[in-house]
Amino acid sequence: MIDVNYDFTTDSRGYWDGFWTRNDGLGYGGSDPDSVSPTLKEYHRLLWSKSLPNGETMDLESGKGIYYLKWKGMDYTSDSIIVSFRYKKYRHMMDQVRAQVDDFEGYFEKLIRRSYTIGGTIIFPAHANSMNQSKGRNGIISDRWDLTLECIRRYYAGEESPLSKTIESDKEFFDLFVDFKGYVDFFFLQDCVTPDYSKVDIWVGGTSFTGSGLPKTIDDYFTFIEKEFTFLDKRNSRIRDYCESKGI
Repeated sequence: MIDVNYDFTTDSRGYWDGFWTRNDGLGYGGSDPDSVSPTLKEYHRLLWSKSLPNGETMDLESGKGIYYLKWKGMDYTSDSIIVSFRYKKYRHMMDQVRAQVDDFEGYFEKLIRRSYTIGGTIIFPAHANSMNQSKGRNGIISDRWDLTLECIRRYYAGEESPLSKTIESDKEFFDLFVDFKGYVDFFFLQDCVTPDYSKVDIWVGGTSFTGSGLPKTIDDYFTFIEKEFTFLDKRNSRIRDYCESKGI
């Protein structure tokens, strides 16, 4: 049975070992749950093996290494979609967070454990310069899920975005869902879009795609974290309801 509260750092060997000694004191895991957690891999296999909007049925099989999951000649990898921006280049913001929370390490450990539940992850095709990599490397997106989803919305609408080339390289994958609504519904992303699916709920800032996507002020930072984790909790609830209805 899929437990939406299960923390995938739990079975990711070495994740918390020396965590706060890495990344210049900002914390970094000793392993990557997206790659090494066997529970996360099995949850993905169970959860996304279902009917697709195009009429096919995705039937994922477990693989190894870069062949994390497989279906119809396509390889898939897990990707975290919840971020806390603990970057060296963003230390000025982390210093402000440290000044406003009672226990900096405890604060982030709670967020990290929540982020590594099933609602904080998704799958993408696995290859060089994949969506998993591109959304993190692109400074305009800055690994933000709300901005990533806006790029995906624009793909289905025939519009350009900072991730257009990456999405086009995975056209075969995105076309499985027919349209934006199909993609959103398949992956339980309804709480990040408007009820009519016409817009994405942008957690801070806008969609001009100019400059860095990182929150600009400490107020923006905490607003982003609050909205991001509200989305996470709602997505976990949707996944739980689906799993209960399907007995998985």
